[in-house]
Amino acid sequence: MNRLFIVLLLNLFQANLIGQTFQGSVINNKKEPIVDAQILDLNSKKHTHTDANGKFIIQDISQGDSLKISHIGFEVKYFIVQSMNSSPVIVLEDKPVSLEGVVISPKTNALNLITAIDIKTNPVNSSQDILTQIPGLFIGQHAGGGKAEQIFLRGFDIDHGTDIGITVDGLPVNMVSHAHGQGYADLHFVIPETVDNIDFGKGPYYADKGNFTTAGYVNFKTKRNLENSTIKLEKGQFSTNRLLGMFDVLNTAKHDAYIAAEHLSTDGPFDSPQNFKRINLFGKYTGNITSTEKLGMTFSHLSSKWDASGQIPQRAVDSGLIGRFGAIDDTEGGNTGRTNVLVNYEKILTNDSYIKSSLYYSKYDFELFSNFTFFLEDEINGDQIKQKEDRNIYGLNSEFNKSLDLNDIEASIQVGVNLRNDQSKNNELSHTLNRKNTLSFIQLGNINETNFGTYINTNFYYKKWTFNPSIRLDYFDFQYNDALQEIYQTQTSTKTIVSPKVNVLYDYTPNLQLYLKGGKGFHSNDSRVILSNAAKETLPAAYGYDVGLVWKPVPKLLLNAAYWYLFLEQEFVYVGDAGIVEPSGKTRRQGLDLSIRYQPLKWLFWNFDTNYTHARAIDEEAGQDYIPLAPNFILKSGLNALHESGIYGGANVRHIKDRPANEDNSIVAKGYTVVDLNMGYKWKNIDFGFQIQNLFDTEWNETQFATESKLQNETSAIEEIHFTPGTPFFIKGVIEYRF
Repeated sequence: MNRLFIVLLLNLFQANLIGQTFQGSVINNKKEPIVDAQILDLNSKKHTHTDANGKFIIQDISQGDSLKISHIGFEVKYFIVQSMNSSPVIVLEDKPVSLEGVVISPKTNALNLITAIDIKTNPVNSSQDILTQIPGLFIGQHAGGGKAEQIFLRGFDIDHGTDIGITVDGLPVNMVSHAHGQGYADLHFVIPETVDNIDFGKGPYYADKGNFTTAGYVNFKTKRNLENSTIKLEKGQFSTNRLLGMFDVLNTAKHDAYIAAEHLSTDGPFDSPQNFKRINLFGKYTGNITSTEKLGMTFSHLSSKWDASGQIPQRAVDSGLIGRFGAIDDTEGGNTGRTNVLVNYEKILTNDSYIKSSLYYSKYDFELFSNFTFFLEDEINGDQIKQKEDRNIYGLNSEFNKSLDLNDIEASIQVGVNLRNDQSKNNELSHTLNRKNTLSFIQLGNINETNFGTYINTNFYYKKWTFNPSIRLDYFDFQYNDALQEIYQTQTSTKTIVSPKVNVLYDYTPNLQLYLKGGKGFHSNDSRVILSNAAKETLPAAYGYDVGLVWKPVPKLLLNAAYWYLFLEQEFVYVGDAGIVEPSGKTRRQGLDLSIRYQPLKWLFWNFDTNYTHARAIDEEAGQDYIPLAPNFILKSGLNALHESGIYGGANVRHIKDRPANEDNSIVAKGYTVVDLNMGYKWKNIDFGFQIQNLFDTEWNETQFATESKLQNETSAIEEIHFTPGTPFFIKGVIEYRF
């Protein structure tokens, strides 16, 4: 009996040494958590990954085991477990980007690996181009650089954001019931040099993403701290000047703070100068206020003004009435401003649970003057319109996260709530003259729109399989006071929508992941459209699925391919003569995505993204069922160098094919191919460089619409392509000093 007791005691003691749980966290040298870092026990070959807070828990660990910690863009680190009771904070050092370090795992958003590579090898240099980091996404500017960009993705002319949910550090960018268009998303308050990484996904498959997430979503995450302070000066053609300052204010073991300021001015290539000016201010504080609590506060402010030459009719250029960079009405333009305050709070509750919350407030103003039809409606004064609003946005996001160990199944659950209230005062559409006189009001009133959302998202990891079922519920309260009605009345409507989603991933090998994603999303209609009974649907749904793979056939080649399908209960179509977005009918899109990242040499990177889409309206006759401006083929590719000698640069090409501009394809928006080039040299604390847009001086139309218009000397209206010309050959020099 004594021997048996001793054997049992030894077994219990051994079990206490072997098969224990070990936990820790992984951060970078900016003290930010590294998400999806791989933790590999070299003894047992067990592995896990860090969560959203950089924390990990790994089973069956013994004292003395060696752990290998790795993540793309960081040096591999080895850690010996000295004590089972410690919870070490492991710091990974930056290293030159290498595709060999990419690990495909069920807990990794494989698409984000692509943007992580791109942002290191080809960083953005303007807020206008910040969205172009998303594979397969195109943009176009058509209002002097001041208005939000027009976006194209997966066969959508998204206009300014009707079918893509955009956030910055969780702060929503899209505007509901906007004066210019539903979902309007102006990213110009973001200073590109403050962006640290980009989280994105295509399709309506994500429970924590609500309104406008049909074609996909994008979240830009800003840096926690700065490696050094920076002053940058850019100077180029067309009186283009940009001055940037980024200053490290606080950088201690637990607290970080920095500020940034940007001033940009340009006249552009147009015959009538744009007189464009933009000022951006940004400040951010992040602190680990206790061992389990983190607090962040962010402030940003945008002020912008511009003149614009508008969209010009092709016939005016062909006849010689104006040149490509001329104008029919050069009194277009506008001004806008946005001030944001964001507070983030994270609290670790237990070893396997935490909560993260954010509060935000935005003060927004917008005034835009446009003339799409010239003298079609008013032969004397012209058809200029003004769109204006003053808005306050209040919001709250909160999410509870918990990890679970269900015997052979590892699991996690997220339960979240979102609350947002938009108060748009004097939301106006009016007929004006020379940006001075208001001739008549078309729409005028106050909008109060509230959205409450809640979701449950679960993940189950079993051997090579990952199952991700989730469900989201959104409730909307629409209110409108029409100032043009003689009697005061608050028009109201409420609506609820439930959006189930499920994603399944299978890791066939450590270098090949197959996935099937499916789900329901939605984009809300404008409050005024809903309450006027003009909307067929209040919250038109989108149903879609993706079938794809992420594959590393060789260590320095990463490939993502997918077939996808998306059905919309209601399309939103831009109406040129009114300058607004109106609801249309049901649509169906399906297509193929392909993204490739290849590193032929240690310092050389090749990127390639293409998308083919077949997009049609469902309830229309064949030949009358084209979706205006829906791109059916796009391609982006680039070759970028980051040499250890300090030399860097790249050449990038983007191509979009001809596409229908109206429902019967009788009017065609011309495609284009444009090549950009950049080169530079890092010497000690100074960077010298230059950037060339449109290297071969291609004549291209950046944005195009089929619009019916009438010039002052014409007797009848004509419908044809109206366009904004793309930038001609443009070069600017850049000098940056770091201290």
